[in-house]
Amino acid sequence: MHRRILLSSYRVLQFSSFFPAKINALFIPELSICNPRNNGFTVFRAFMYTSTHSNSHRRAPDPNDPATLMKEDSISLCCKMWIDNFREPDKTVNNLTDYLRRFELWVLAYQKVSADDTGAYMPRSAITRPSLEDLLALRNAVLDNRFKWGARLEFFIKSPRDKTDYESLSKRKIKAILTTTQPSAFQDRIVQEVLFMILEPVYEARFSQKSFAFRPGRTAHTALRVIRRSFAGYLWYIKGDLSTVLDGMKVGMVISALMRDVRDKKVVDLIKAALTTPVVTTRPDDVEKKKTKRKYQKKRVLADDEPKPDPYWLESFFGFAPEEAEKVPSWGHCGILSPLLANICLDELDRWMEGKIQEFYRPSKNDVIWNSPDGEVEQGNTSWPEFVPTSGPDKTRKIDYIRFGGHILIGVRGPRADAATLRKQLSEFCDQKYMLKLDNESLPIEHITKGIMFLDHVLCRRVVYPTLRYTATGGKIISEKGVGTLLSVTASLKQCIRQFRKLNFLKGDRDPDPQPCFRMFHATQAHTNAQMNKLLSTMVEWFRYADNRKKIVNFCSYIIRGSLAKLYAAKYKLRSRAKVYKIGSRTLSRPLKEKKGQSPEYHNLLRMGLVESIDGLMYTRMSLVPETDYTPFPVAWRPNHEKALLEYIKLSDQKTLEEQQNCLKEQGLISPQDYISMLVWNYKRNAVPVDQKSLLLGTGEEKDNESDDDDDEGVHAAEI
Repeated sequence: MHRRILLSSYRVLQFSSFFPAKINALFIPELSICNPRNNGFTVFRAFMYTSTHSNSHRRAPDPNDPATLMKEDSISLCCKMWIDNFREPDKTVNNLTDYLRRFELWVLAYQKVSADDTGAYMPRSAITRPSLEDLLALRNAVLDNRFKWGARLEFFIKSPRDKTDYESLSKRKIKAILTTTQPSAFQDRIVQEVLFMILEPVYEARFSQKSFAFRPGRTAHTALRVIRRSFAGYLWYIKGDLSTVLDGMKVGMVISALMRDVRDKKVVDLIKAALTTPVVTTRPDDVEKKKTKRKYQKKRVLADDEPKPDPYWLESFFGFAPEEAEKVPSWGHCGILSPLLANICLDELDRWMEGKIQEFYRPSKNDVIWNSPDGEVEQGNTSWPEFVPTSGPDKTRKIDYIRFGGHILIGVRGPRADAATLRKQLSEFCDQKYMLKLDNESLPIEHITKGIMFLDHVLCRRVVYPTLRYTATGGKIISEKGVGTLLSVTASLKQCIRQFRKLNFLKGDRDPDPQPCFRMFHATQAHTNAQMNKLLSTMVEWFRYADNRKKIVNFCSYIIRGSLAKLYAAKYKLRSRAKVYKIGSRTLSRPLKEKKGQSPEYHNLLRMGLVESIDGLMYTRMSLVPETDYTPFPVAWRPNHEKALLEYIKLSDQKTLEEQQNCLKEQGLISPQDYISMLVWNYKRNAVPVDQKSLLLGTGEEKDNESDDDDDEGVHAAEI
């Protein structure tokens, strides 16, 4: 039996074409039946060698695999687009279709949209091959003009969460999908994300420094700091509400503004199709709600791949959004492209206002601050920019401008006639450019003494009488007293009360009375306190640059603490807030119970980890609120990412490198690497030590000798 197995194995290995010739040459001579040492182990070795030998060769890449199209990292590609556009900001862009073909951007867009759709980031390795093939089909459809915005039933790619089989849907469900308002399709959001990644660096390099909102690194805090820095000394203010532009504009006007810098036909046609494709919406009259008895619904547990709703503290903070930040544009099927397109259209207004700033600038030599003919914005004391000394009747006339979304603020230093003239010109420009009729009520002119409301902060003026004496170099007293004006940026208490009333936290205006927060009735005391602490922390950060930061935050803490005290009094049947404060302390950090208040075994349960620790409410006293942030704001401020881009472009310029090398040579400075190279050269030549001047200033002969004997140089450098 043993010999039959060996014979059959010998014949299989000898005559089969499954094994290569090299394998047969290695093992067949050993498989002799006459050799008594041969057994099953030799056959096992042959089979093992063939399997490992065949797997040792790497498989050839599949040409049909979409992953082979990703030849570069997507983040590096985005950085390259930003650098190229900031290097040549005035160049007209014509080749955006090349970036539209890059599959790396489509994969990155898929990751970002999936993160928004599922609530979790999806790494590239987790994307399946069928998803990549569908994504490639979507890209090819966009390039071949086969993509249609607003698809409802036929998709090139679906969300990972979408398990719906659209082919087996009933007619009633299909009709409901086609005739009712539906969220944007997953494939539409991917195309929007790709277009946004391509267009954002193009226009961010061209946008005005006077515009804020819907731009990276330019928040409401930045706008407030710019106002504090640059709007000191202005008497008249013009506020304009252009938010109707954010509701929508004519397609021709948007495309003309877009083609001012982008001349790529494929990209322009995609955006034009997104603007012109009708959006199916349902009117409230069309939906008939059936009045049925409300039944008890069991709480549904969210899946892991399902996006989580916003927590209560975040919803409450969104209710504090100022009027200037409430409206977000949404044009057609553009989605996240809408704010960018709105900024593109309003950028023409920014450029026009920059020209008016230069036109209205009339310097005066008697002015103590703005007296240069170039119109520099440098002020007297950079550490206290909101203070402007009085210059008398003969002072410099100038204006300044800032835009946050669809709201503008113009400061005028001079007579009211200048503000009236500017308002008339601005109204004519908006009528001609945006077909927007603005009357005097839409562009009111207000004096600084009345208080200017912008971003829920009030701009007002305070007269300051400094006691300092200004002296010159000779010790002569120039002025014994100086009167100046101080720009004050304070948070509006009335607006804060109005927002709290809208969120049902209080009632009344003059004597606000906190109301119980019944939305947290079924939550534990620890969870409720944690939610309100997050809300208070966010409020502290929002009022960071307000002069009355301590007062406004302490008022918010009082309202929230009173609301929770009334909630706990109703929940634990304690009848009054005073009893809640007596048991739970001022910060409500002690546990409350329905019968006798504090549970005696609470500390033991907390030590064993069986109950949650209760954090007390923050900022219950005014001394606990942090001070106002008065950090000086730079004049030519830019966001951190723009500063990094400009610095990188400057350092990569060959002319800049040559200037730095010449500067080092003139000042007698040298890098440590060149210093070690000179020491190595001196050591190899067995020369006497050179003096300090010749060591710091290398000659051309030394540089030529540095390239000799590279192998010995590393050894000598290590010894040194």
